[in-house]
Amino acid sequence: MQLSLLPDETTMYNALVKKDDHFEGIFYAAIKTTGIFCRPTCTARKPKKENVEYFSSPKDALAYGYRPCKICTPLENKGETPEWIKTLLDEITANPQLRLKDYDLIERGIDPARIRRWFKKHHNMTFQAYLRALRINNAFGQIKHGEKVTNSAFDHGFNSLSGFADSFKNLTGFSPSDSTLNSIITITRIVTPLGPMIAGATDEGVCLLEFTDRRMLETQIVRLKKYLKAEFVPGIHPLFDELEKQLKAYFNGELKEFTIPLVTLGSDFQKKVWSILSEIPYGATRSYKQQADAYGNPKAIRAIAKANGDNRIAIIIPCHRVIGANGEMVGYGGGVWRKQWMLQLELKNK
Repeated sequence: MQLSLLPDETTMYNALVKKDDHFEGIFYAAIKTTGIFCRPTCTARKPKKENVEYFSSPKDALAYGYRPCKICTPLENKGETPEWIKTLLDEITANPQLRLKDYDLIERGIDPARIRRWFKKHHNMTFQAYLRALRINNAFGQIKHGEKVTNSAFDHGFNSLSGFADSFKNLTGFSPSDSTLNSIITITRIVTPLGPMIAGATDEGVCLLEFTDRRMLETQIVRLKKYLKAEFVPGIHPLFDELEKQLKAYFNGELKEFTIPLVTLGSDFQKKVWSILSEIPYGATRSYKQQADAYGNPKAIRAIAKANGDNRIAIIIPCHRVIGANGEMVGYGGGVWRKQWMLQLELKNK
């Protein structure tokens, strides 16, 4: 065990009893009487406090001889896309014209009700709406780069131009023929050891990377829509594979500096604050006062703290490296426990 890297045992036990999802990824509880280790949110019957020991990773729990719980499956990342959905999405990606009805899903051994529940929970839309959004996103890309509207509509499985135009406008806010004059923000989910994140990208770079449970996420989405005059549309983007690759390397302790192109939208003041944030070295921390000094205005602490909170590209623009003057873990929109986890990761691999 590495209790020095974990919250105190009373805090962890209370989180285990309450099934507190704020501690997902921060610790794993191993039950001495059963030889099993669990997530904090496991729904199994809770053990006595004296029968629990804690680990910072599944790897550590396994090394001590504990077995993963079959109820909460602690070896899987929270929010991870199941293999049966990954296989289906790969098939859809390879064939944008594919139209899948309930009968087609059943033929593939998939319960239509099950897939509807999964997409509603993780994407807040039905499976059919997700498929339609993917096709329209791909069609938008084709039209924007010179393909005729008619060809693009039929290439992506739409049987009529009017139906395509209506679906396209409902999703993007503009007609297909206006694609060259407008833009969209392509979004996707990326699973990390600290929970799922939502990523958004334009042709210029990544403009959004936030944990899906962040309170200000909806506000940030509204602001991005306003800045770019664009709608969010689920889809595939060339930057997403590279972003996921770099995030995985970061969480494995193998990457200290991101190279993915970014789109930072805000006031001149905000952009300068975010630029200063990006200068904080991997494994280092800076107080809000030190950040204000680096900005050149020691009295701007409160305004700079607010600009930190308005950062919508988590991890890459490292606002998690700013701490209180007394060293306390304060002021992180993704949750203080995530800040603590990332700082410990960076310190360990510095």
